[in-house]
Amino acid sequence: MKTLKLRIKDRHAKVLDQLASEVNFVWNYVNDLSFKHLKRKGEFLSAYDVARYTKGASKECNLHSQTIQAVTEELVTRRKQFKKSKLRWRVTNKKSARRSLGWIPFKKVAVKHADGYVQYGKHQFKLWDSYGLSQYSVKTGSFVEDARGRWYVCLVVDSPKTEKPTATKAIGIDLGLKDVATCSDGTVISNPKFYRQYEQKLGIAQRAKNKKRVRALHAKIANSRKDHLHKASTELVRENALIVVGDLSANKLVKTNMAKSVLDTGFSALKTMLKYKCENAGVLFEEVSDKFTTQICSCCGEITASSPKGRTDLRIRVWECENCSSVLDRDLNSAKNILALGHKRLAGEISLF
Repeated sequence: MKTLKLRIKDRHAKVLDQLASEVNFVWNYVNDLSFKHLKRKGEFLSAYDVARYTKGASKECNLHSQTIQAVTEELVTRRKQFKKSKLRWRVTNKKSARRSLGWIPFKKVAVKHADGYVQYGKHQFKLWDSYGLSQYSVKTGSFVEDARGRWYVCLVVDSPKTEKPTATKAIGIDLGLKDVATCSDGTVISNPKFYRQYEQKLGIAQRAKNKKRVRALHAKIANSRKDHLHKASTELVRENALIVVGDLSANKLVKTNMAKSVLDTGFSALKTMLKYKCENAGVLFEEVSDKFTTQICSCCGEITASSPKGRTDLRIRVWECENCSSVLDRDLNSAKNILALGHKRLAGEISLF
């Protein structure tokens, strides 16, 4: 399955805002109900239990009954995920700093769709259809709002069967900050530094308290980064039969003084894209530990005194192995070691009879 995201035309925003307000009301009601029940009885309400209290609410809220059920199920799932007795309220007021972006979940029976529109209840929403919706079978989905007040519909659909990959290459990928990724075959995915490009304009807009301009700039930065990473990941999946990636952690690096560069690079998003695109295309994807991959010589497999040592030697981009005299590029060497680790893991999983 895959998710299609299509933008709804702006003239429908008022109706969607009203429906989102009703969704927030249902969420807050169920959230409060579950918390009070927990205090009285000492046990959590399940989604099935809550259904008794929301029966008939669809007529009062102008929402489809499947939407109310989807909201309840989502709240119960997130409560378990975050292990909290009570979740945050969903705020409708657009002037509030804590306002929740619009969200209207639904299930298959709640919508009808065809080329150019999606119908929810009595409301028909025109959209820019770049996929040809009539050829897909919708499983579930939701209407979502972005920070600029633009509405989209996200539809989970059956993915058409993909042809078996014809590529035979295997690559290792070293994720980084100077470049987003360096591949073992020498391919480099550059880091355009999208945030840095607009940092000055963003600062001017923030000092002028021009919130609309700030939101537009942030959206432009995010969209440019996503476009760059999508194109790069698609090309890698198309050209390779095996992709091995290091497990560099963005969560750990954002706690250092490199946080801004880490978030601007978006290498964690690239890893996520590669994973689901490989699954869809039938390409093998492996994630291995990248410990010492920078220090180990990819030619002789030794760690010598000349090897760069972690973050303290980030300035060293090229080094010579004292053991075999090979001149190594830091990132390319790491990518080759990551590929070798991927081959070892795959070989270890092959059973012998």
